[in-house]
Amino acid sequence: MITVTTTVAPTLTASDRCDRCGAQAFIRARLSSDQDLLFCAHHGREHLDKLREIADEVIDETDRLHESTIEV
Repeated sequence: MITVTTTVAPTLTASDRCDRCGAQAFIRARLSSDQDLLFCAHHGREHLDKLREIADEVIDETDRLHESTIEV
């Protein structure tokens, strides 16, 4: 029997705040030092190229800003 364990990065929530301005974070940059930097869409876009250079992983959830919900 083989057991496979998968770790999924947590989705950013409304309680996750931009390290720069305190707005809701939509971008997470995971650094090799085991730390995360969180940015709102505005500041994340401003620094995204540099973040991709220095981070082990960049999770960009800015597409959630364009989601729409339809209630029936």
